[in-house]
Amino acid sequence: MSTIIRRIALWAPVILVAWVAVMALVMRFSDAAPAAVVMLPSRAFLAALPPDAAILRQTAATITLKSDTPDFAARLYRAGALLVLPAGLTGCLPLPGALANKG
Repeated sequence: MSTIIRRIALWAPVILVAWVAVMALVMRFSDAAPAAVVMLPSRAFLAALPPDAAILRQTAATITLKSDTPDFAARLYRAGALLVLPAGLTGCLPLPGALANKG
């Protein structure tokens, strides 16, 4: 195995974990995301959902929720969420249509 491939194989998991940590911190300390993704929701978490949380999508491994009240991620953690990530963000660059609509 070449040195470059070995380095990529060693650093890829570190970069992935760092990216997930940054996204979790963004969600925890800002209300910038329009929705939240909770990873591996338990039955106890689903039973303790905040009353203003709207379920947008649910799979076996994730649930996507939306709420307009502040500090949503903190309330999800208090309800028993293991990991809350932002959902619905457009990314760093604006959408092409958003530039056309500004004028």
